[in-house]
Amino acid sequence: MTDALNSREQGQTFAPRFDAQGLLTAVVVNSADSTVLMVAFMDEEALEATRNSGFAHFHSRSRGRLWKKGETSGHVLAVDRILVDCDQDTLVLFCNPAGPTCHTGARSCFYRELKGATLHPVTS
Repeated sequence: MTDALNSREQGQTFAPRFDAQGLLTAVVVNSADSTVLMVAFMDEEALEATRNSGFAHFHSRSRGRLWKKGETSGHVLAVDRILVDCDQDTLVLFCNPAGPTCHTGARSCFYRELKGATLHPVTS
């Protein structure tokens, strides 16, 4: 294992590994019950804004700009802690949501379950 790889995977230095588009994957989990709420992407600006404000910010690929979750709805995500995966290209944000997380009004973006070839509402 090279020193740089060893440092990234075993060290204490935060060195996020952004992809070719300058993005990291961010999985948002409810701090209260560990429900997966959403998956989004962060660029350097979104990561910095999240760390500085304590509220989740993302890079909106459709708008091509910084996006604070809940900026229009008020359903912000207060960040409790951030986990970093082994190669530092994915984050897990443990958050306290101030309302529904999904733009559809659902508590989580993962409100359907695939059973065979059909989607069914998640009931538990």
